Amino acid sequence: MQLNRSNYATISHPERVIQFGEGNFLRGFVDWMIECANQKGVFDGSVVVVQPIPQGTVPLLNQQDGLYTLVSRGLVAGEPVVQQTVVTAISRGLNAYEDWEKVLACAEDPNIDILVSNTTEAGIVYQPTDTLEQNPPMSFPGKVCAYLYRRYTKFNGDPSKGMLILPCELIEANGDTLREIVIKLAQQWQLEPGFVEWVRNANIFCNTLVDRIVTGYPGKEEAARLCANLGYTDELLVTSELFHLWVIEAPTGTSTRFPLHLADLQVKWVTDIKPYRTRKVRILNGAHTTTYALAYLAGCDYVREAAEDPMISEYMRSIIFREIIPTVNMDPKELADFANQVIERFRNPYIQHRWLDIALNGVAKFKTRVLPSLIPYLERNLVPPLLSLAFAGLIRFYRGCLTDQGLAGSYRGREYLVRDDRTVLELLNRIWDAAGDDYATAVKQVLAQEQLWGTDLSQYPALLKQIADYLSSIDTKGIRPTMQDALEGSRRSVDHA
Repeated sequence: MQLNRSNYATISHPERVIQFGEGNFLRGFVDWMIECANQKGVFDGSVVVVQPIPQGTVPLLNQQDGLYTLVSRGLVAGEPVVQQTVVTAISRGLNAYEDWEKVLACAEDPNIDILVSNTTEAGIVYQPTDTLEQNPPMSFPGKVCAYLYRRYTKFNGDPSKGMLILPCELIEANGDTLREIVIKLAQQWQLEPGFVEWVRNANIFCNTLVDRIVTGYPGKEEAARLCANLGYTDELLVTSELFHLWVIEAPTGTSTRFPLHLADLQVKWVTDIKPYRTRKVRILNGAHTTTYALAYLAGCDYVREAAEDPMISEYMRSIIFREIIPTVNMDPKELADFANQVIERFRNPYIQHRWLDIALNGVAKFKTRVLPSLIPYLERNLVPPLLSLAFAGLIRFYRGCLTDQGLAGSYRGREYLVRDDRTVLELLNRIWDAAGDDYATAVKQVLAQEQLWGTDLSQYPALLKQIADYLSSIDTKGIRPTMQDALEGSRRSVDHA
């Protein structure tokens, strides 16, 4: 049996949301939240989904009448939990390149006053060749500008007809960036100044932070097994972790318009998103970036494997609680709760997250995710043992032979390919070739590269010595004995404090 509205009873809801993007993430995140809010009776609305590029899943979505199943899996208090939800919140799907006039007709519907998007990080970009006459404009901001102009024209600039706009693209200040590009296009298209003011003042462009691993359609065998258990065929089946978090920066009172937070969901409406972004980048992303090199060189291919390894799991928990959290200015309980959720997410038995995938562009990630935790210690003439070990692990991971594909590394018979910007690989390769096994020289040269770190880190001699000592230990004693020494040093630091 195919999942559709003929075979599955649904409740009709008025169209309230237009969504640019029909991929796995939005269906496993926003659309599922709207389904939950509809079921809880705190929202009454459905979603018109727009496929923003010529090819996509809208034909299949319409074939299933907008229905699909989300299977969320993870650990709760250490026990495996599986939740299955048939999402009925999508009313229809439109292809922007075939149904552009139907998309614009949604702008004329006063009830559709919420816009959600996920067009990938590359989606929110200025495209100077966009025009209002295109059907549709090529870029996502161009489509939004044309959409808003149709709404502005239909309602004669009525300020009460502005949209609540919630981009979910993974860039900082996503709402602010989208608004500025829309305004730039409006001015380029020589649209009336009143429209620009309406865009700026009548519409709420929210900066958002989204957090959920949506693994999408499972493998063929697993999909067949899941569908057999469900009792129907679902070609749009989506799998995800249980954890979810949506932080939305908006003026006070905006949440009443889209009250997902009242449906027992982790949706936070805030007036300043920066602390939540800092928390995620430092703790979740920081834990990944400080662990991948050491865990992989220690023999672990996957995050879960490392999170269940006694020594590596102790390292991960210790670096989060002892060295990262103390640098984040936020409510201690919120930080601890989030950190414990992160650790449990790492142990999710339903997700296989490869360390070598996390390692992609590791130097830039270290700069943005880890250095903000490390530098406050250095400024107080302190050298945190575990963050220093993470730095040593990164530098050792980038030792290898340059190839056309990347940097071919090896450690005690374990071979791997480092994937990063070519200039980064060439620079670190030159440093290692020149230094050889002179770890102090290698470390000094690496830390002195301001183009990598944004500052000259070689000005901290105690850090240089600690990292060089760790590198020597990694190559002579091994990863695990070195990690054990660093953990003992971290415990002594805490005891001394």
